[in-house]
This record gives sequence, C-alpha cells and structure tokens, in this order.
Amino acid sequence: MQTQQIDRNDIKNFLGSWAEGIIAIGSSYTEGDDYREKAISFLKKNYAFAHDEVLFKPTFTNEILFRNDFDSALSYFIGGDISEDSGFAIRPWKKIELIESNFIIDNSTNAVMGTLGLQPFDEEKITKIAFTFILAIYDNHIKIRVHHSSPLK
Repeated sequence: MQTQQIDRNDIKNFLGSWAEGIIAIGSSYTEGDDYREKAISFLKKNYAFAHDEVLFKPTFTNEILFRNDFDSALSYFIGGDISEDSGFAIRPWKKIELIESNFIIDNSTNAVMGTLGLQPFDEEKITKIAFTFILAIYDNHIKIRVHHSSPLK
C-alpha cells in the first residue's frame, strides 16, 4: 500500500469509474457477453483483495452479511455459491449517480461516505443506498479496502 496523496476529484473519478464498471457488467450480462470475466476484472481493478485484507458489507445481504474475500464478493456481484446472491451487478442498472459525498482525506486515511441513486434498466424508480468506502492506493491505483453499503427507505 502506498501513502500517495489523493484528493476529492480523484475519489469522485474513482466513484464514477466504479459505477461505470457495475453498469458494464450488467450490459455484458444482458448482451450475452462474458459478464463473469468483466466482473473479475472489475473486482481486481476496484478492490484491494490481491493486495490486502478487504472488509465488504454489500447493500443487499441478509443471511451472510459480509463478503470479505474475492470469491464471495464475486458471488454478490454476479451470483454464485451463496444462495441469497442474485447478482447485484447483473440486475442490470441503467444509471448509478452520486447524490451526496463526504470525505476524510489525510496522509493515512482516504474515506468517502455518501448516497448513490441506482436506477434499474427496466424501471423509473430509483433505489437510494448509503455507502462508506475506505480507499488505499496500490500500484498507483485507488482501491477499496472497506466497503459498507445499505439501502435507504
């Protein structure tokens, strides 16, 4: 892990890229492309599993709350070995937009907390979620070490 300084714009760009990655997985799924490989690439690009411990509490989990390893995170995003996982990323989503963001940025901690609006591909209703990401830099790339999200009512 590097202690390279990042700023709010770097984090906002990362969040935009993260959202685009989720949408791209869903698009691959609906188009019959290799969505599993796209999801694997997404996890490697955005999460620190290959570099460090990761804590991941996905938005829509009830039975097994945490996905703290690569395989269970993949199951959450595209479905897999965990029975409650229907595939968050293959829903699919038409739009994921940052509604609010709050930051802590210093020499050792990079955190963003906020709300996202997720619009399913076939609906107009927007699902709002609250999220917290703790971010670190590995090989000059921002990656998530802690991801906690939950739906808002």
